[in-house]
Order: sequence, then C-alpha cells, then structure tokens
Amino acid sequence: MKGKPLHGIRVLEVGAYISAPYAGSLLAALGADVVKVEPPEGDAFRRNVGIDSHYYVQYNAGKKSIAVDLKSPEGLETVRALLPRFDVLIENMRPGKMDALGLGAAACRALHPGLVYASVSGFGSGGPLRDRPAYDSIGQSYGGIYSVMNDPDRPRLTGTCIADLATGVSMAMGILAALVGRGGAPQHRGALVETSLMEAISLLTVDAMTQAFETGESPTRESRHPQAQNFCFNTASGGAITMHLSSSEKFWAALARAVRREDLLEDPRFRRYADRMVPAHYHALAAILEQEFLKHPRAVWEERLTAADVPFAPVLGMLELAAHPQVQWLELLDRDPRGQTLVRPPWRFDGHRPSRAEPTAQVGQHTRQVLREIRSEQEIDALLAGGKAFAAD
Repeated sequence: MKGKPLHGIRVLEVGAYISAPYAGSLLAALGADVVKVEPPEGDAFRRNVGIDSHYYVQYNAGKKSIAVDLKSPEGLETVRALLPRFDVLIENMRPGKMDALGLGAAACRALHPGLVYASVSGFGSGGPLRDRPAYDSIGQSYGGIYSVMNDPDRPRLTGTCIADLATGVSMAMGILAALVGRGGAPQHRGALVETSLMEAISLLTVDAMTQAFETGESPTRESRHPQAQNFCFNTASGGAITMHLSSSEKFWAALARAVRREDLLEDPRFRRYADRMVPAHYHALAAILEQEFLKHPRAVWEERLTAADVPFAPVLGMLELAAHPQVQWLELLDRDPRGQTLVRPPWRFDGHRPSRAEPTAQVGQHTRQVLREIRSEQEIDALLAGGKAFAAD
C-alpha cells in the first residue's frame, strides 16, 4: 500500500471536545482530509490557549480549521454549500440541534445522497434519555463501567475518559464500514451512522455482560478474577506486578516455582484450576502471594517470572510506558512540529504505522482556502467583515 489508506476521502467535522473529534483524528491519521468547522471563537477544548492546549492538539492535529458562525444564515448556507465536496460529515451535538440548524441527516443527504452522515450522541436519537446532557463520566456510569471497575460498596471514578474514547473508536469504525458499503452500492449512496456513549461503551463491557447473564449477577471489580486467575501485587521496591494465568496448569506450576512455594501445588485448595477458581480459594491464594511479592523488588520478580515463562507485566505509569523500549519499537508515539507528543493510530499497513506529525491548525487557519472552493474572494471578504466567519490570516 502506497501512502495512507484514506487518501482522497474528505471529512467535514462539526464536533467539539473528544468523541467526534477523536473519530476525526483517527480518520485524519489514516490519510483523510478532515476539515473542522469551529465557531469564530474556536472549539471550547482550545481552552483559550489555542494550539497550546495539549488536549486540543491530541484530538485535532492534522486537521484543517474553518471558523464559521453556524448561528447565522450565512454561516449555515456556507456549510451546506460545502457538503457536496465531502464524503463524510461527523457531528456530536445534542439530538435535534443539527435538525434545528437545517443540517440534520435528512437535509444533508438530500443535498448530497452519497454523504456518510455520522452522528454521535449521549444516548441515541430516541428513548427516555434522548435529551439528557451527557459527558464521559455519564457515559461510563450509564454504560456499566463504574460498576464493573469498582467494589460494590465503594463507588469511584475511573482515571480517564473511557466512554468518550470508546465512542470515538466506535464512530470511526462505523464510518469506515459505511464508506466500504457506499463503494459497493449500485447508486453510490451514503448512510446515516449513529452511535452514543451509552452503547459504544458496550465494546468494552461485552465480557462483563456475558458474565452477568451466565451467573445471573452483575459483575464488579473482582468478579472475574477467580475465573481469569489474574493477580496484581506490590513489590518491595514499590512497583507492582500483574499476572494472568487463565486455566493453564503449566503457568500455575511455573508461578509456584518462581516464588519458591512449590508446597502450594499440593494444597488441595490450589491443586487444579477448578479448585483455584473457587472464590474463597482464589482470595486465600492471593493473600499468600501478596506477602511473597513483598519480599523482593520488582526487578527481581521480572527476572524470575520471565525465566519461568509466567504471563506477567509490570504496572506501568504513562511516562514509564512512553519510555518503554517496546513502545519505541512499535513507533506508537509521534511528535508534532512544535514538539508535542501525539499517539499514533494502533495499526500498521504493510509494516508502516501512519505518522501524525502534521501541525495543528489555528482557529480559522484554512477558512479562506476551503471557502474558495465555493465562494469568490469578494464573498469571503463579506462573510469575514460581517463576523459570519473568521480567518486566521
């Protein structure tokens, strides 16, 4: 494959914060020409510091920016005029807002039947929660992540925006599927692609849902551990170690030898996988191993577990992960021209991972360039002078 796989695909993004922009950033990293429509004051995620906002750059590097006032008839007509030149429109406004603006799916696809119209919402386009405001933590809570990741008597937030990111990935997958389907359709017609925080999180909770229906109980943080035979322990040096033995007897025997506790192999509570899977037996074993792992620093355990071929991993913080030799070999991280670290898409094509080293646009940096496709210079000047659009130049 020469070049990036989405070269030639054009995406118009009417999105803010994370879910829709993350989908757009994945498509941009894969080679799509993504044009972000921002209000004249810029996306709120710029946080009044422009391209110095690390969060904004992470989700918008490599996109073009046009600044258009969608609250004005002139701004709306400008976006409608651009639509036939694009393959995809992505939006993540509240349900009904794009329809009220005259930019809903039906109106846009009437203008451009081949358009893939991609809509992200909190809860979908119908149902009792349709009009509720939704952000990442709301999606995680309604989607079941908070219950699965916590103990029954200790509700806590998780450490990152899992719902927003899962929704961005879900939307990118849906868009790619719709583009493939459009290519095979006799009339080259597009599609309406919808996802929401509440349903996209199912990409991550499908195993927990399976467990719930198998056992008749909603799983919590430790429900799956006896079945998976996984453990996470601190070490004498403070760094933690994670192990995942699954049902393999050879890994259990290897772990017992690595911790110098072969006697555990003869304990009737731990002899076979079925014995160790009993919750009381699992927790008893975890308590024993926890004390053993506190006897040596993490480096010693890494050496022993590697030699014994036990499936394990050190618990890495983000900065440790970024510096890890395997991450460097994978070329997972990139830097933009200003030196900010960007996460590259997690795919290789013919051995090559797409780069994200393109700069991040200032608000309205490409307004004139893009609008020249549909407007004369005099018309663009009039839009700018009237405050209906903004150009960084």
